[in-house]
Amino acid sequence: MCGSRTAWTSWLVLVVQLLCLEAVPISMDKTKIQEPEPKADEAPASVDTGLHYDRYLREVIDFLEKDQHFREKLHNTDMEDIKQGKLAKELDFVSHHVRTKLDELKRQEVSRLRTLIKAKQDLEGGNDIAVDHQAVLKQFEYLNHMNPHTFEVEDLDRLIRSATNDLENFDKERHEEFKRYEMMKEHDRQEHLKTLDEEERRKEEEHYDEMKKKHADHPKVNHPGSQNQLKEVWEEADGLDPEDFDPKTFFKLHDTNGDGFFDDQELEALFTKELEKIYDPTNEEDDMVEMEEERLRMREHVMNEVDSNKDRLVSLDEFLVATKKKEFLEPDSWETLEQNQAYTDEEMREFEEHLVQQEEDLNQKAVDLQKQRDELEKQQEQLNAQKVELQQAVEHMERLKTLKVDPPPEVHIEGNAIPEVHDNVLPPGHQAIPEEHHSAPQDHLDPAKAHPDDAAQNQGQHGLPQTQHHLPPGHQDMHQEVQQGHPNSP
Repeated sequence: MCGSRTAWTSWLVLVVQLLCLEAVPISMDKTKIQEPEPKADEAPASVDTGLHYDRYLREVIDFLEKDQHFREKLHNTDMEDIKQGKLAKELDFVSHHVRTKLDELKRQEVSRLRTLIKAKQDLEGGNDIAVDHQAVLKQFEYLNHMNPHTFEVEDLDRLIRSATNDLENFDKERHEEFKRYEMMKEHDRQEHLKTLDEEERRKEEEHYDEMKKKHADHPKVNHPGSQNQLKEVWEEADGLDPEDFDPKTFFKLHDTNGDGFFDDQELEALFTKELEKIYDPTNEEDDMVEMEEERLRMREHVMNEVDSNKDRLVSLDEFLVATKKKEFLEPDSWETLEQNQAYTDEEMREFEEHLVQQEEDLNQKAVDLQKQRDELEKQQEQLNAQKVELQQAVEHMERLKTLKVDPPPEVHIEGNAIPEVHDNVLPPGHQAIPEEHHSAPQDHLDPAKAHPDDAAQNQGQHGLPQTQHHLPPGHQDMHQEVQQGHPNSP
């Protein structure tokens, strides 16, 4: 099939709308409603593909479409050639303005990835560990991390290939997510039963069986994409006579964006009537998560049966060919989810073991965190004690400073003279000489005359120089002669 500009854009951005869980209503008669014309300056809304690089993907596509040469190549390129990267080589011929903008978009995307890597490192507590960004960026295969500055042919080729692979695996990931949801729901139910006594458990089991039977009691579900299923939409949603059913007219009625293809969302909208037979949001027994999984199963089935070139689009030609097959005219019965359990007993057992391991890991982590908390509290207590001791020492120093006595004035002693002692400067512990002693004979007051030996001893005790012991060598004999009344003394 030869791809057009609309087809390629739809393949990359608009085709995969798997995150849109609410179906488009189809219960209106499109033959009686005239859709308003879109404004000329209003661009069609881009739909999130669910990829983590969705914004980067859409921005690259938007700017490539602005280049006239690239648009012309797009009209003449087969979808399979696009997937194989042949279109990417045309990047060398786009305008300088577009290439410059693509360079800027790539630099912004690399910066975003590095920011995410740093944020993840901070959350994991590795602030002091150097990060090899080039090594980590290898996991992002949709861009060439070795050249973070310019957008080259390899970048466009990588982007196309990655988007193709990721979108093809998206359904598989959703199925796995639904399987985990179902197993967790059963796990929670079993855990709840363990909290009940025998009588309450019996009543709960009876209520559960009753809800299952009530859910399974619904009208027959037509095989998705079969003649009976489409005729029912033709009659009930479009308000047309089923005897006048025309596949080509039906296709044009439900090609809501008018691009000539059925994409995922347009196909899923066709199954709303069938799903309403099984699920009612007001019923306790009906799970809306299961309803969306059923819608996904129906869409996948039709895609596998009708999409012959596997481009995730159903063209008018593919649709008309499918309406002539036996599967369309005489389909098998459709088995709903309640007839096909999403998981096996072995998968449930492994899931339970995984939950147990997760709980043990969380408990161990809680213990480690409690130990860290206790250690931090202990360190805080030590710091608080040190702070109190320091404060007490400061207060003690302040008290000593306020109680300090001024020192006595400095006394200069010349020779062997004894300084005159005043009453008001006596050191503490020395009593002043009584008044009556002031009239004593001079000899009594002179320590040298009264008791020469005692005087010398007292001088030593008061820190005064002792004459005999402090004379220079050779002068001691002369000093003794003077004391003994040497005849040569005056």
